[in-house]
Amino acid sequence: MTHSEITEKLQIIFRNVFSTPDIQVTDDLNAEKVDRWDSLTHLTMIAEVESEFGVKFKLKELISMKNVGDMIRLIIEKKQA
Repeated sequence: MTHSEITEKLQIIFRNVFSTPDIQVTDDLNAEKVDRWDSLTHLTMIAEVESEFGVKFKLKELISMKNVGDMIRLIIEKKQA
């Protein structure tokens, strides 16, 4: 799975979870840049991502993620393993 394929799927997830149809998923996107990104929507988004990609994030991985680019890199690593 490529970076752009993951980004396309994340775009759909983020638009649904954050109820923001015009959100653009980029590597540098983070909670500070999305008005509706709070603790509840964060948990919902993580659950949706794990379900869509068939991966499970460890707590230390979740803590280390600073932006969507970090998430994409982890998804790629997990899918290759």
